[in-house]
Amino acid sequence: MKSSQKFFLVLLALSFCGACSVSRGPLPLRSGQQYTRQDALAMIKTSRGGLAPVYAPLAEQIAADVDLGEKEGIGIDLGSGPGTLIIELCKRTQLHWINADINPRNFAYFFEQAEKHGFGCRVSAIMADAHSLPFHDDYADFIVSRGSFHFWEDKVQAFREIYRVLKPGASAYIGRGFSRNLPVETAREIRAGQGAKMKYDVEETAAELRSIMNELRIEKYRIHRPKPPGSEEVNYGIWIEFHKPSCAEVDKKI
Repeated sequence: MKSSQKFFLVLLALSFCGACSVSRGPLPLRSGQQYTRQDALAMIKTSRGGLAPVYAPLAEQIAADVDLGEKEGIGIDLGSGPGTLIIELCKRTQLHWINADINPRNFAYFFEQAEKHGFGCRVSAIMADAHSLPFHDDYADFIVSRGSFHFWEDKVQAFREIYRVLKPGASAYIGRGFSRNLPVETAREIRAGQGAKMKYDVEETAAELRSIMNELRIEKYRIHRPKPPGSEEVNYGIWIEFHKPSCAEVDKKI
């Protein structure tokens, strides 16, 4: 892609996303970490290597579970990095997808891959911190995040921001790990390559997610703990799907 095209796409992202208003100020890097080109290259390498088999099944499951096939509007992948999941979601949905990531050095590769797959006009990108999202209230038709939420320093604030940005009637799908339709042998092989660094207590994470939902008074949610047959010894991860009530749903409660 020519540099002029990339520049145009970045400008499109800033306008299309309703980017940060002046009142919000600069996005804080809460950990103080500076995100480098090397960080982006490491994520790209992982997405093309050990995690490559994860994205297509996950996109297929999300599109089916949340009925995204014919939905139009805006989808946001929070912490998408090189945007591999977005490319797979573009194949299965009609949404315009925004790569909202804290490291903008991922975006050149992301735009290149989107163009390569014929989705250059259906994607945008914007630098975003999960704790202070650069989008207007009631903006997105769907928000997804894979492998990012456990890095958020203040998960309650980040989930509050996701809920704020969702349109009434829209849903979010946040988590880590695999989809239930990923073959067990593939999941086992990926976990073997990751070693001890991906060992975490799914039950504790589920309790934490429930606590967050209760604190934010989000009533309509489901926790998914994928366990396909034969996967008893494999950690398939954990996901939470939650819903922002539509105006009609709110009126019924009143």
